Amino acid sequence: MLKNPKPYIAFSILPLYFIVRLISKYPEFIETYYSNGLYPITSKLFRYSFGWLPFSFGDIFYAVSIIYIIRWFYKNRNRILKDTKAWFIDVLAATSIVYFAFHLFWGMNYYRLPLHKNLSLEADYTTSQLLEVTKQLIKKSNDIHLQITQNDSVKVEMPFSKSELLQLTPKGYTVLEEEFPHLSYHSKSIKKSIFSTPLTYMGFSGYLNPLTNEAQIDALIPKYKFPTTASHEVAHQLGYAAENEANFIGFLAATHHPNIYFNYSGYSFGLRHCLVEVYRRDPAIYEELLSTINPGILKNYQETQDFWKSYQNITEPVFEFIYSSFLKANNQKGGMKSYSYVVALLVNYHYSKTL
Repeated sequence: MLKNPKPYIAFSILPLYFIVRLISKYPEFIETYYSNGLYPITSKLFRYSFGWLPFSFGDIFYAVSIIYIIRWFYKNRNRILKDTKAWFIDVLAATSIVYFAFHLFWGMNYYRLPLHKNLSLEADYTTSQLLEVTKQLIKKSNDIHLQITQNDSVKVEMPFSKSELLQLTPKGYTVLEEEFPHLSYHSKSIKKSIFSTPLTYMGFSGYLNPLTNEAQIDALIPKYKFPTTASHEVAHQLGYAAENEANFIGFLAATHHPNIYFNYSGYSFGLRHCLVEVYRRDPAIYEELLSTINPGILKNYQETQDFWKSYQNITEPVFEFIYSSFLKANNQKGGMKSYSYVVALLVNYHYSKTL
């Protein structure tokens, strides 16, 4: 029996790293044996274990962990010089365990097959295709907006509490799984984060806890954004780690939802992404398209923009850089820009299905 397993645990991070790098080169293997094999089992187990709790167990776990880490570094500050080797092994052993747990319980999903291959969609699209889809999204968003408000200049106000919106979110996936059985979502675990204020200042509207599989939603964001944000995080729970893919699946879940307010949130969400891409390609056409959108929809966009502006601070770019670096390290070469790639999925989905 090993007297001190810490050194073995600490330096196991090296073979673990190379094993992850090696397996990541075989997305078909990951898709079959991890994303559609091991992961659905572990993720459901976590959701059944923690989903029933009225609070976020993962948030509390993070809070306790942060306090413990700060306390440990403070108590062991003198060991950095007096017992450097043992101090380093302790830190590396903890890092190795977290690295292993992250990839075992969720992280390997970053290396699965791209969603467009699973859906038999093209990866590229033309500007004319983009404009066609954008115009259809404008029409759909305008029509739904008018059905709700009966006035094209009034922004949509959600007639539900934020907690009710989280309760309603899975219904979109219930409808969606009829077309895409692999998007079946059972044993829900969607919660408002107790860290909503720091999340907002960092510029994040939600996140998935990879160690408890709880979907955390920033409780401060406008209610208009709750349907798509919650649907986005559910997509992460289902194993779609790439942000562009989670955005697209979130769009599908919201637009397939039986509730018209979810439909509005979904279509206007997809429209906003397409408009950004149109502006990047041709600002003049963007201005023309903007004039055809109901003013009330633009007020909802402005509401969201004003919300984030009110929380802008000097630390936000730092957290964006850190998260973008994290995404790049996990097979998303575009970093946070990968969020915009949802447009390719939207456009090509249009040519395989009717929006």
